[in-house]
Amino acid sequence: MGRAARALRAGRPPSAWLITGPPGIGKATLAYRIARYLLAYGATDEGAEDLSVPPDHPASRQVMAQSHPGLLVLKRAVNPKTGKLMTVLSVDEIRKLADFFGMTSGAGGWRVAIVDTADDMNDNAANALLKMLEEPPGRSMLLLLSNTPGRLLPTIRSRCQRLDLRPLDDATLQNALATELPETSAADRASLARLSGGSIGAALMLATGDGAALAQEADRLIDHARDPDLLALLALGEKLFRMRDGLEMFGAFLVESLSDRIRARAHQGAVGLDRWVALLGRIEQGLARASGLHLEPRQVVLTTARDLSRVARGGGL
Repeated sequence: MGRAARALRAGRPPSAWLITGPPGIGKATLAYRIARYLLAYGATDEGAEDLSVPPDHPASRQVMAQSHPGLLVLKRAVNPKTGKLMTVLSVDEIRKLADFFGMTSGAGGWRVAIVDTADDMNDNAANALLKMLEEPPGRSMLLLLSNTPGRLLPTIRSRCQRLDLRPLDDATLQNALATELPETSAADRASLARLSGGSIGAALMLATGDGAALAQEADRLIDHARDPDLLALLALGEKLFRMRDGLEMFGAFLVESLSDRIRARAHQGAVGLDRWVALLGRIEQGLARASGLHLEPRQVVLTTARDLSRVARGGGL
């Protein structure tokens, strides 16, 4: 955040930032922090060095209520026919940027748009966004959030400044969890930190029913790898389809659980782990591809279970 704060307070922010990192690591939190500061103070040093804005500031209250005229947040829309979130961020949503940035600037003279996430754009939407980036309007800020920036068009990446968020180290994450989950035991916080892959968002999600359930589903998939339950897998795929970032979060838990088991067996001196290590690499690549291409979660779960089964029949972990 230091680089973003210096650019904003020096009056030289870029027209677009690409905020990257794994799901749940705080990309949206940073984007809203930048947005509040710009809408409250503009690109000046009038605000705090950490870009915080008092909660009773008008800009903070309006952003919280999603009513600030200078803020536009674009996400996947709900399909009116099914009532479910669309699998892509459509070109119609991205085209709202032209009208938004073309309007008269609000208080402070700035307009800020957050695209959450840019990974969800289809090809038409990506091309429409590229046109906006090629001729950015004055006193505007575009904040693109991305879990897998390598899947974005190179021309989009080249027109944005990168803000890469890294996973938290174990000690920092456990300290944060102690603040967020004061009633949780130290042992449980350590477990959450281990499973979350350094993501405070993933750890907090794990602490909820949905997060814990996804972690259990990941463990169950590995435990029953030799003889997977087809109906249970289809139900899991449907559940992930209904959840925002469900497949990404489930995939993170699956990779972490499988990695832990491989490490544990290696420490025990087990042999023949090369095929499991190779499988782990294939699963990671498959999940990244599924996220980048917005593949249907049910098919991804079935394919992953099939690959696990083939390896497990040669000897489990």
